[in-house]
Amino acid sequence: MARSTIEQWRMFKAVAEQGGFQQAADVIYKSQSSIHHAVHKMEELLGVTLFQVEGRKTMLTAAGEQLLRRVNYLLAEAERMENVALNLKSGVESSLNIAVDEAFPRDKLFQVLAAVSAEYPLIRIELLETILTGANELLRQGKADIALSPFTLPDNLSEDICQVEFIAVAGREHPLNLPPRELTLEELKTCRQIVIRDSALEQKKDVGWLGSDQRWTVSHVGTSIELLRKNLGFAWLPLNAVQPFLDDGTLIPLLLPRGAKRSATFYLNFNDADTLGPVARSFIGHLRFLT
Repeated sequence: MARSTIEQWRMFKAVAEQGGFQQAADVIYKSQSSIHHAVHKMEELLGVTLFQVEGRKTMLTAAGEQLLRRVNYLLAEAERMENVALNLKSGVESSLNIAVDEAFPRDKLFQVLAAVSAEYPLIRIELLETILTGANELLRQGKADIALSPFTLPDNLSEDICQVEFIAVAGREHPLNLPPRELTLEELKTCRQIVIRDSALEQKKDVGWLGSDQRWTVSHVGTSIELLRKNLGFAWLPLNAVQPFLDDGTLIPLLLPRGAKRSATFYLNFNDADTLGPVARSFIGHLRFLT
């Protein structure tokens, strides 16, 4: 039988992260004396020293550091259990937040949303449109229930959901297309490349070829397409997004000796299946069926 409590471990974590008992008290709205008493009681029960004072700082001991790594998992599991209980109590969730990378095929996404809405017509769905690592960041922050991302989760399981093809394109009147010819790497480097900014705030990533001497960075695929249609640069963009403009001739595929096309795997990501409600499960089921 465990002799320590979840609340004691929360207090321990707060002291470790804030660097002192008073700082922890300010953050978790407990008195300094109650936090100090809880941590001291844990040290007595466990028979180890968790903190040591160095000057004005309260520092973790080696034992404290080792336990903190395990405490993070313990508290995360406790939160998941509470979320499972809330789902069981409420039955159907009232809203579903989906973080989706802008390169994900919209036709598939919209078909899935239509099917889910037919089953749950009163559900509120929020689409959080992201770029690169942005979808997984929102999932990690708890702002999204499901992420459709070109990156796997580093600490969880990810499911391959589809392949997205990217193609190098420029406007019909762009110098790279006049006259139509196979381009050299040197020609590509001298022209402006349009790249799309990672929407994540914490751990941004750059992907793809970024060798151009000139570069404009934008936040949305649609903005990139408009710049290309005005012959202001070239870019690698999702084929599903540029296909209408290839069909009407306003965008032209670049003739490169290699690398003109590339594909990326997109992943279905979520943190814990047990915490997902019936609407989220319906979305995942329809997504798997269509892709």
